[in-house]
Amino acid sequence: MKPRLVVVGNGMAGMRTVEELLKLAPDLYDITVFGAEPHGNYNRVLLSPLLAGDKGVDEIMLHPRAWYDEHGIALHTGDPVVRIDRIRRMVIAQSGREAHYERLLLATGSTPFMLPVPGATLPGVVGFRDLHDVDTMLAAARRGGRAVVIGGGLLGLEAAHALTRRGMAVTVVHVAASLMNQQLDGEAGLLLKESLERAGLRILLGAETSAIAGEGRVEEVRFADGSALPADLVVMAAGVRPNVALAREAGLHVERAVVVDDTLQTYDPRIYAVGECVQHRRATFGLVAPGWEQARVCAAHLAGAGHRRYVQAALATRLKVTGIDLFSAGDIAGGPGSEELVLRDRFNGVYKRLVLEGSRVTGAVLMGDCKDGPWYFDLIQRGTDISPYRDRLLFGQALCATT
Repeated sequence: MKPRLVVVGNGMAGMRTVEELLKLAPDLYDITVFGAEPHGNYNRVLLSPLLAGDKGVDEIMLHPRAWYDEHGIALHTGDPVVRIDRIRRMVIAQSGREAHYERLLLATGSTPFMLPVPGATLPGVVGFRDLHDVDTMLAAARRGGRAVVIGGGLLGLEAAHALTRRGMAVTVVHVAASLMNQQLDGEAGLLLKESLERAGLRILLGAETSAIAGEGRVEEVRFADGSALPADLVVMAAGVRPNVALAREAGLHVERAVVVDDTLQTYDPRIYAVGECVQHRRATFGLVAPGWEQARVCAAHLAGAGHRRYVQAALATRLKVTGIDLFSAGDIAGGPGSEELVLRDRFNGVYKRLVLEGSRVTGAVLMGDCKDGPWYFDLIQRGTDISPYRDRLLFGQALCATT
């Protein structure tokens, strides 16, 4: 009889791990997957194009039900696991269904952070995390009216852009002093704000949401300074929190997320975890690239080919917000000993800022012209000595080629 692998979570990181495992050891396990949502696995990254109307639901599906059948995987959708019994090596789902495991993979992902303000549970207040959220927003857009998006990060701006295209009057409210402050410096954030306002978005910075009000459903958003905005729809896009309740209740070691070692194993050697629910060497993860690498390493260990180790890599963020190219990599803040090289071309909407420490590039922010982003990222990763072409560095790789 084959050992049983149970996967808790039918999202991108979990199913990528199963994909990698099937390449390495296609017949090793009997595999059972539990998912909270009522369908197969889809690409969450493409929810924004779906909301905007650029993609259909079929186009964002990664693994339709037929894929699970084809690989002999038992899929239980719309039936989240609510308890893990580590003594009996069993998971219990919401329906009461039980499944034994020899190996368990936690891929529970994250949930939108809903601001803990009065009115946050009113009808018409929604996160931006899954297909159900998109359906809720599309229904609101069909009725028209005004939307308020709380959060000026990538997700919030994508939601706002999509809802604008769907015909709603949209205001983005952000508590920080500049947009996308995790990825962009203040000047790039200001340029982005100007570009988005030209495209029809209204943006309020330094706006602290204090309450959401309405009789029976959302009607307005109120702020700490006493001002308010009318709203028929409120989208919370103020970050995510790892889903750790299940792991914590099972007695696994949890800090901000489920703590794993370099093999993606939790403190219980039978239980592994990948994706946004994971904490590795104090870091948590919200992008696709780390999840893919975790899947590759975890699958190797599940397959018994345990020579791989997960190593965190420097990450570059390539973003395309409403047709504006943005690129961010490395340490964009800089430290006491760092220097900056800056190029501004407001007429053409181009901004470049490189952070240097000594003769090495440690950070890069690009807007409007991002073609050299991968080259700058490579310089950061390799710690390349840029002394020979420091004076030409801002003008890109073509002018820095050494003979």
